[in-house]
Amino acid sequence: MQQMWLNTDMTLLSLFKKKPKIIVICGPTATGKTSLAIDLAQQFDGEIISADSRQVYQGLDIGSAKVTKEEMRNIPHHMIDVADPRNRYSVAEYKEEAQKIIDEIISNKKLPIICGGTGMYIDALVFNHSFPEVPENKPLRAKLETKSTEELFTLLLSRDSRRAKSIDKHNKVRLIRALEIIEALGKVPQQKTHSPYSPLFIGLDVENDLLHTRIKERILERLNNQSMLEEAKTLHYQGVSWQRMEELGLEYRYMARHLQGDISFQDMVKQLSIATRQFAKRQRTWFKRNRNIHWFNPLIDKNNIRKLVTQFIKK
Repeated sequence: MQQMWLNTDMTLLSLFKKKPKIIVICGPTATGKTSLAIDLAQQFDGEIISADSRQVYQGLDIGSAKVTKEEMRNIPHHMIDVADPRNRYSVAEYKEEAQKIIDEIISNKKLPIICGGTGMYIDALVFNHSFPEVPENKPLRAKLETKSTEELFTLLLSRDSRRAKSIDKHNKVRLIRALEIIEALGKVPQQKTHSPYSPLFIGLDVENDLLHTRIKERILERLNNQSMLEEAKTLHYQGVSWQRMEELGLEYRYMARHLQGDISFQDMVKQLSIATRQFAKRQRTWFKRNRNIHWFNPLIDKNNIRKLVTQFIKK
């Protein structure tokens, strides 16, 4: 009897245990997430955990708009340059490493600030998603590799419409993995949304015309002044195949096509601009599902953001 009451008390304690607070800065590309994260980290004694599916790779610096040492302003940044770009780095691997880092930051009495535009990374980390342990099915993969992304997405839509609604339909790697899981389990398991943390979600966005202008300007700046094409050439020289650059997407996909002579420089810029705008639209769609996000315009709302964070930390 005493043991039963002890177990009940322990359950109640776990329910009412105060969860550690974290900040999550998210939103579409080119909205100033990194700059805001650094400002908040300086003001509130924080450390930054990147949630960007390409910044995890070594050497993908200019193309992924990776923060520089100077821009970091001595703020510790984590989950950058942790993987070899020749190999795929999974969401499960990201979650495992990033959770360890967050726990360490919390144990050091500092504020973890997750910052990035990869919604799958953020959701896996903040909501403690689990991942099905389905081994690679090489015969199935070989068969699916022959199909276009459009064909793969149509197939996924017919097999698991719920998963199809949340996936990047242009990402062949993720489409194939989703179909591989469905083949093994019947469908992609629905994720639970229990968080081990108490998160404050801050979303940054600007109106469409300005976002499109920022995207175009950032592409041209990195191509003309930051040697982004040279970075792609170096990556290929170091063993990153053209096919792998296709998988890495956006800048690396279109630079690879240009460097192979498939498209002109002008077409590369045009196609990359369109693809990045489409990517930003998908990011918006992903994050709009989360009704706990407080949305701000980074150009006019910085003081309001600081007030919100101050209130969150004090309560």
